Amino acid sequence: MGVRPRVLRGWEPPETRYGRGHRGVDLAAAPGTPVRAVAAGRVSFAGQVAGRGVVSVELSGTGTPPLRTTYEPVLPSVGKGAEVAPGEVIGAVAANDPARSPHCTAPCLHWGLLRADVYLDPLALLPPWLLRHGPPRLLPVLGLPVPG
Repeated sequence: MGVRPRVLRGWEPPETRYGRGHRGVDLAAAPGTPVRAVAAGRVSFAGQVAGRGVVSVELSGTGTPPLRTTYEPVLPSVGKGAEVAPGEVIGAVAANDPARSPHCTAPCLHWGLLRADVYLDPLALLPPWLLRHGPPRLLPVLGLPVPG
């Protein structure tokens, strides 16, 4: 399904609803890179917002109101109402014009997560093993004798 993208900028929750912050994460991604749905759901929006392509997916089985992921800048390959499976391609990363984008100075995909109008950290959707960095390390087990 691809490789784990590098996080260029992490989630920085605002102190107030309209305060400064970063309401998502920016993932390193070259234009043309496939964009995949993180989980099963229904496309609630696929189109242009402020000159950038955006896809939003309401995630199945996540309560009321449902969690909603957003992806931008994207050239959508799905339309509103489409049902998507986890890992299904929903578009491709569009070219990023830094002069028109508040997100990235390098090619990237901005990934957001909301419940209603409350922004959340989208990395919370990923399994912990995917977030680990570096090689695994064995730690001592307390209370057991050290092999000799």
